[in-house]
Amino acid sequence: MLADKDRIFTNLYGFHDWRLAGARARGAWDNTKAILDKGPEGIVDEMKKSGLRGRGGAGFPTGMKWSFMPKEVKDRPHYLVVNADESEPGTCKDRDILRHDPHLLVEGCLIAGFAMRAHAAYIYVRGEFYNEAQHLIEAVREAREAGLLGDNACGSGWKFEVYVHRGAGAYICGEETALLESLEGKKGMPRLKPPFPAGAGLYGCPSTVNNVESIAVAPTILRRGAAWFAGLGRPNNTGTKLFCISGHVNRPCNVEEEMGIPLKELIEKHAGGVRGGWDNLLAVIPGGASVPLLPKSICDGILMDFDSLKNEGTGLGTAAVIVMDKSTDVVKAIARLSYFYKHESCGQCTPCREGTGWMWRVMERMVVGNARIEEIDALHDVTKQVEGHTICALGDAAAWPIQGLIKHFRPEMERRIRARIEKLAAE
Repeated sequence: MLADKDRIFTNLYGFHDWRLAGARARGAWDNTKAILDKGPEGIVDEMKKSGLRGRGGAGFPTGMKWSFMPKEVKDRPHYLVVNADESEPGTCKDRDILRHDPHLLVEGCLIAGFAMRAHAAYIYVRGEFYNEAQHLIEAVREAREAGLLGDNACGSGWKFEVYVHRGAGAYICGEETALLESLEGKKGMPRLKPPFPAGAGLYGCPSTVNNVESIAVAPTILRRGAAWFAGLGRPNNTGTKLFCISGHVNRPCNVEEEMGIPLKELIEKHAGGVRGGWDNLLAVIPGGASVPLLPKSICDGILMDFDSLKNEGTGLGTAAVIVMDKSTDVVKAIARLSYFYKHESCGQCTPCREGTGWMWRVMERMVVGNARIEEIDALHDVTKQVEGHTICALGDAAAWPIQGLIKHFRPEMERRIRARIEKLAAE
C-alpha cells in the first residue's frame, strides 16, 4: 500500500485550499527554477529514467515522447498540448486534478513545455467540466500574476504562457489528433499518421500531446528524483497511479496507489469491497469502458499495471475500475457500451462508421436472445474486421468490450438464445 509520504496528489479530495497559496504549502512551485536549470535535455533524461508511462491509456513512455520533439526551434514554434478531454466512461481522475490540484498541472506545463522548447501550452478541457475549467483558469491567472508564468517564468528567463480551451463534449476529441483538429476550430476528426504531432501537430508545428496526469506528476518526479519514482511499482510499470473505482462497490472513489497493486486489494482497501462480498463479484472492467472485462476467476489474482493486464488480454487504460456484481446483466452492460461507441464515432472510417452501428444492433438482439448461436461467431468476426482497421483507436475501443464478453461469457449469450428458442417452441 502506498505510503502517504509518496503521494503526489495530496489534495485529491479537495480537503485543502486548491489555490496558489495552498498549492505552495503542499510543495508545488517550490524552486521550479532549479528544475528548469537542468536544461531541456536534463529534464527529458530524468523523465526517461523515472520510467513514467503515459497515464492517458496507451502507456507510451513519457520521456521518450518528449524526446521526439526537434532539438532546435526553426521557423515553426513548438507547442505543448494537454489532453483534459476526459470522456471515457468510468474515468474521472483528471477531473479531480483540475478541480482540486490545478497548480500541479500548470507547473507541469511549464516544465514540460520548457523541456520541449515550447513557449505555449494549450489545455483542452472537456466541455462538461465547467467548474473544473474555472478552477484551472483561475490557477493560470494566479501563476501569471505571481510571475510563475509569463515573460520570465519563475525567473528562468523563459517566456511561457498557458491557454485553457474548452471543448464541446465530444469523446472523439480525446484522440490526440482529433483534439488538435478541434483546437484549430475544425471538426474533431482524427488525422492520418504520419506525420506525427512531433513533426506536424497544432497549426502544422511540432507538438506533443500528453494526458493531464502525465504532466501533473512531472514536477514531483523532477523534484524528488527519477530513482524515487522508479522505486515505486514494478519494473516497466513504475510509480504511482490514480485509480477510479466505480460500480458495485461499497465506497466508489478515486485513489492514488502504487502501480502493480493487486486488484482485489485495491477494491477491498479503498472501495470498501464488492457489494455483497468478494464472492458476489461477476466481472471487472479494469481500465475504462474501452478494454475487455475480466471474470472473477482472473480478478482474484490480477495485478493492476500495464503488462499484467496486457498478458490477460485486457489493458490498464485509464485505470478506471468498473466493478460488476452478480446482479449485473453483463450482456446488457456491454450492449450499452456498444451504443456509446456507435454514438461517439466521428464517421470518418467505414469500418467504424458502419461497424459500430451494426455491432450495437446485434448486441441489442443478444440481450434478449433474439439471435442464432452462429451469430456469436459472426459478431466476433466483425469486431476483428473493425479492430485495427481505422485511423484512430475508437474502432478498437468499440470492438474490445464485445470480444471480452464473448471470450468470458459466451455460455450466458448461448443460454439466452436457447431459452428464447425454447420459449417460442412452447408457444
